[in-house]
Amino acid sequence: MCELLGMSANVPTDICFSFSGLIKRGGKTGSHKDGWGIAFYEGKGYRSFHDPVASADSEVAKFIQHYSIKSTQVICHIRKANRGRVCLENTHPFSRELWGDVWCFAHNGQLKGIKKKALKGYKPIGTTDSEYAFCWILSQLREEFPMKPKSHVTIRNAMERLCKEVAKHGVFNVLISNVGHLYTFCSTKLTWLTRQAPFVEAQLLDADLCVDFKKETTNTDVVTVIATEPLTSNEQWTKMRVGEFSVFRLGAKEFTSFS
Repeated sequence: MCELLGMSANVPTDICFSFSGLIKRGGKTGSHKDGWGIAFYEGKGYRSFHDPVASADSEVAKFIQHYSIKSTQVICHIRKANRGRVCLENTHPFSRELWGDVWCFAHNGQLKGIKKKALKGYKPIGTTDSEYAFCWILSQLREEFPMKPKSHVTIRNAMERLCKEVAKHGVFNVLISNVGHLYTFCSTKLTWLTRQAPFVEAQLLDADLCVDFKKETTNTDVVTVIATEPLTSNEQWTKMRVGEFSVFRLGAKEFTSFS
């Protein structure tokens, strides 16, 4: 299985601390050595970095670890290949345009029979069932809503329904973003925590690194981190329930439902 990392914040924030812990699991403290990727939103802008080598050995990952990119929303993925060969086009997160926004997607799990679903308007570049599922979700959204709905609740309800449909095909732990919102669905395993005042010191599980967030933040900052497994040893992580669909915006959990 792969591992996921996401962040939602109310102010532009870097993810260097959490990323430093996650990349160790890509070939050093974990077996997820088949590539990695990370995507950042900056306003409506989007930048991403991918590498098909183990993140623990990647020079690109070392660069990101020490390059403070400020973002309000981040999605990161380290891969353990089960479907699709190890190559650049099969590394998550994947991205596509819909309604003038860049959508981003990263997935943990296997989806049996997903490629039998018809695609309209989107095609995968690689061979993973993950990217195929992403293309199917966006195909369905574009077909149902040729123009972007005015209400975010409409988009949220459609996304929830589509995630539940994909989850019928297997394990679907996923992070999906459209600039303003971070959508999550938990089939088996996702955890999250929110950091806000009063901030405390945090210690990584996978690296000898701690940060005193009181020195790095203001009293109004709110940052939520979502990960497959907890990344720190001294903070209280909340485990998502099986079948939980949650939406995060500006660092806060905006919506949750359970199937």
